[in-house]
Amino acid sequence: MKRVAMVHPTENVGNMTLAGRRFFRGIFEQLAALGYVEGRNLLVERYSGQGVSDHYAELARDVVKTQPDVILSIGGQLTEPFKAATATIPIVTTSADPVFVGLVPSIARPGGNITGVSVDAGLQIWGKRLEVLSEARPRLTNARFLASRRSWDRVEGPAVREAAKQLRISLEGALLASPIGPAAYRDVFGSMAQEQVDAIVVSTEAEHISNRAQIVGLAAEHRIAAIYPFREFTDAGGLLAYSVDLGETGRQLANMIDKILKGAKPGDVPVLQQVKFELIVNLRTAKALRLDIPAKLVARADEVIE
Repeated sequence: MKRVAMVHPTENVGNMTLAGRRFFRGIFEQLAALGYVEGRNLLVERYSGQGVSDHYAELARDVVKTQPDVILSIGGQLTEPFKAATATIPIVTTSADPVFVGLVPSIARPGGNITGVSVDAGLQIWGKRLEVLSEARPRLTNARFLASRRSWDRVEGPAVREAAKQLRISLEGALLASPIGPAAYRDVFGSMAQEQVDAIVVSTEAEHISNRAQIVGLAAEHRIAAIYPFREFTDAGGLLAYSVDLGETGRQLANMIDKILKGAKPGDVPVLQQVKFELIVNLRTAKALRLDIPAKLVARADEVIE
């Protein structure tokens, strides 16, 4: 019986299953294809940080005490305290650029006990998202980046700010207080409404996906155009996404877990970088926002929701 600790910053543990969203389906489908069946030869212990980032370090210490064979930690902000809590238990993670945030020293040779999948591809991805948003919502004058303080200051924020500068788009941070949950999102969208924000870019932080229905609903309520990093948001009614396939990300994580359970050292397993991104346009939402999406943007989309 192999033991995997699956830890998410916000997702309810009941959703972290084969019946959950495509990310979790990808993990469990691939694990099954590799011969791991939960309850037979695989024990998955699930944990949620409930969006309280101040408690992530305590949660990491508690999980490490159980001594699982592998820790699957979702998101860089959650993985940092795991790195501090153990140098021996293998950790597989998703994050933005893991070298930039200090999780590993190298993509090709991560060393130590951490490897995983990067869901970011550097400055050019944020520039692409801003370009798409400015096509859909011309004459942007007051944009925001929806993120935690950590992401704004240290992770994706610098890349987004530089991309906005190059495109001559005025962009500031719409920063969420901890715990990241319904109250924090209501507060930040209320502030944006008062400031007459016309568009937002949403960070890749895992907390947002758990709260995607609320984010999409608040953007619609306040008539704010938005571009998201994952298609799960457009499936929930969001306007635009320039997205990796989180189902494929889950499958890649499962492959890494398999290698480690069979004896590979995490430090010898290269971090995978996403190379395929897809553009999704939700014309139903555009109509509700009274946005006339240019035909050339619709033609470039990999998927159009009508």
